[in-house]
Amino acid sequence: MAEGNSIVVDQGRWEWSEMWKKEDWWAIWIGFFILAAAMFVYFPHSGEMKKIINKAQAEYGEAANRTTAIKTIAWYKLYDGKKKAEARKISAGKWLSSFTHKTHGWTNNPMDAFFMGKEKAAAKAEAAKAKYAKKKAVEDAAYAAAVAAEELAEAQGFKNEALNAQASKAIADWRDAKLLAGKAKKKTKVSPYNQIGSLIGLGVFFCILFGIPMKIMGTSFRKFALAFVLVYAVTVLAWFFSYQTTMKHYGIGYAAWAIFLGMLISNTVGTPKWAMPAVQTEYYIKTGLVLLGAKILFEKIISIGTAGIFVAWVVTPTVWLVTYWFGQKLVKMPSKRLNAVICSDMSVCGVSAAIAAASACRAKKEELTLAVGLSLVFTAIMMIAMPAVIKASFPVDKQMILGGAWMGGTIDASGAVAAAGAFLGEKALYVAATIKMIQNVLIGVIAFFIALYFTTRVEVAETGAKVGLNEIWFRFPKFVIGFIIASLVFSMIYSGFNDRLDGLGQAMIDKGTIKGGSDLFRSWFFTLSFVSIGLATNFRELKEHFKGGKPLILYVFGQSLNLVLTLLMAYIMFYVVFPELTATI
Repeated sequence: MAEGNSIVVDQGRWEWSEMWKKEDWWAIWIGFFILAAAMFVYFPHSGEMKKIINKAQAEYGEAANRTTAIKTIAWYKLYDGKKKAEARKISAGKWLSSFTHKTHGWTNNPMDAFFMGKEKAAAKAEAAKAKYAKKKAVEDAAYAAAVAAEELAEAQGFKNEALNAQASKAIADWRDAKLLAGKAKKKTKVSPYNQIGSLIGLGVFFCILFGIPMKIMGTSFRKFALAFVLVYAVTVLAWFFSYQTTMKHYGIGYAAWAIFLGMLISNTVGTPKWAMPAVQTEYYIKTGLVLLGAKILFEKIISIGTAGIFVAWVVTPTVWLVTYWFGQKLVKMPSKRLNAVICSDMSVCGVSAAIAAASACRAKKEELTLAVGLSLVFTAIMMIAMPAVIKASFPVDKQMILGGAWMGGTIDASGAVAAAGAFLGEKALYVAATIKMIQNVLIGVIAFFIALYFTTRVEVAETGAKVGLNEIWFRFPKFVIGFIIASLVFSMIYSGFNDRLDGLGQAMIDKGTIKGGSDLFRSWFFTLSFVSIGLATNFRELKEHFKGGKPLILYVFGQSLNLVLTLLMAYIMFYVVFPELTATI
C-alpha cells in the first residue's frame, strides 16, 4: 500500500482484453497500421531519393560551403535541390494523395469543389499563368539584387559585417519572393478532376477502418455504418465550405465549419438517435493524435535549439498553471474541469489538447465544446492580426525569427500557425512551425498530469474515497503511449536515414511517410471528431456553463499572459542567450 495523496494499490488486475476492447488502444492500433502501411509504400524508394540528393550535392555542394559567415545563394540552391527529393512524389504517393484529397477550392461555382472538365481546367490554368508571370518577375528581380549584394560581400571575403548584413537581407527578400512565386506556380497546374468517386470510396474505407474495431468493442457494424454516413457527409461539407475562396482568405477553416454544421443539426432538427453510434469524438481525435506523434521529430526540434525548447516548454506549463490558479481563485470558475480544459486549449495547441485534457479529467461534452469554440474564434482572429501587428511594430531584423517564435507559441492550431508564418516570410514560417511542433509534444505530458491531479486530488476531495493506482492507470489517456512511441520510433528512423545521407530523412519521413501518409488521414480524422462535437452539443446545455462570461474572461486572461510571456521568452532566448543560434537560422 502506498501512502500519501490517498493513493492505495488497487487489488484489481490488468486485463489484456482491454487492448482490443477500449477505444484508446484501437486509436493506437489504427494509427500504427496507417504508419506501417505508409512505410511499406515509401521505404523501398530510398535509392531514388538518394540520386536526387546526390545530384544537388554535386551541383551546389562546393559553392554552398565556401563560407559560413552567411547563408549564400548556393546554400539555398543546395537546400532547394535536396527538397526536391520527396518520396510522396512516386506514383503510389500521387495516387494516395488523390484518393484522400478533400474537396477542391471554389469561388462562385460550388461544383468546382467536386468536378472540373478539361476546358475549364485549361482556362483556370491560363489565368493563373498571368499572375504567376508577375510573381516570377518580382522573384527574378529579387534574385538579381541578391546576386549583386552577395558578390559585394564576397569581394570582401565575407568579412565586412555591413555588406554581409545587406547580402543576407537581399537573399531573404529573394527567398520570400520565391515562396510567393512558388505558390502562384502551383495554381498554374490545374488538371481535370472528378472527386465524387474518390470521396465515396474514402468514406467506405473510413467506415471499415473505424467500424470493425467498433464491432469488436461491442457496437453493431451495421448500426455504425448507417450512422457514419451522416457524420462523413457533414465532414465533407465542412471541407467544402472551408475551401471556398472567401472563407479560406479569412481563415474560417474546416474545424469551425465542422463544429458549426454539427451544432446546426443538433440544435434544429436534432441529431437522430440512429446517428449516435458514429458520433465518436475521442475515438477519431485520438487516432489522429497518434499520427501526430510521428510528426514530432526530435532531430527537427534540435535544429532550432534550446531557445525554441525554452519558448515552448517553459512558457506553456507556466501559462497553464497561472491561468488555472486565476480561474479558481479570482474568476471562481464553478467547474474545475472546464477550467482545466480551457487552460489546455489555450496554452498548448487548441482543440487537440482540449480533447486530450477533457478525456483525462472526464469533462462534460458541453465543457469541451465551449473551450473548443473559444479556441476557434481566437485562432481566426490571431492568425490575421498577429502578422499585421508584427509587421507594423517589430524592427525589420526581428520580424522573421522573433515574430515567428511569438506566433508559434501562441496561435493554437498548427495550420493557422503555418498560414500566419507564411504572411511574414519563409524564415518566419519555419520558426513558427517548429516552435508549434515542439509545443505539441506537451499534449501527452499535460494529459498525464491532469489525469494524475484529478484522480488524486480533485476527485478525492469531491467523494472522499481513496483512489487506487489501477484507477490512475485506467484514467490515463492510453493514446499518449501511441503518441510517444510514434514520435520516438520515427525520430530514430529519421536520424538513421540522415546518418546514411544528409537530407534522406527529410525525403523519406517528413516528405514521405508523414506528408504522403499520416498527414493525409490525420486532418480527416480531426474533422470527423469536430463534427462529432457539434452533433453531440446542445446550446441549452452550453448556456449554464457560460454564466457571467467567466470562461471568456479566463481565456482572454490566459491568452494575454501567453502573448506577453512568449514574446519575452522568445526575445531573451533568441537575442540575448543564444544570439549565435539566431544568426544561423
